[in-house]
Amino acid sequence: MTVEGFAALEAEIKYLKSVERPRIIKAIAEARTHGDLSENAEYHAAKDQQGITEARMADLEDKLSRADIIDTSKLKGDQVMFGATVTLVDEDTEEKVKYRIVGEVEADVKKGKISITSPIARALLGKRKNTIVEVSTPGGGKSYKLLKVEFK
Repeated sequence: MTVEGFAALEAEIKYLKSVERPRIIKAIAEARTHGDLSENAEYHAAKDQQGITEARMADLEDKLSRADIIDTSKLKGDQVMFGATVTLVDEDTEEKVKYRIVGEVEADVKKGKISITSPIARALLGKRKNTIVEVSTPGGGKSYKLLKVEFK
């Protein structure tokens, strides 16, 4: 996991503990004042939300406790590895794309972050600039030219 990914997960846990948990506790307390709990939809909804929030916090804490944190700003080289930012061009459409290879937990394709376990990242690992990379995707085979490898 990158340093940024670790910090994002820590921030989410802090938010859940300091904002969401107190909000849910307050909602449960307020719902209890409305009478019979067996027929109180607000109470049951708040309890369900409490369970979801507590499970999310436990999951995040588990991931953080097992995380290997890599400071990608200290990495160098011309070979694709974890933490690399790669610029590719689709051989068929000539469309350029830029991805950063990150851990599974922090992957977000919309933000240009792909998981190290994704088909594209696995095909790119170990490759160098100007290499043609064949990728097997769920939508079929794709061919990319690796234009740039950088570490930020």
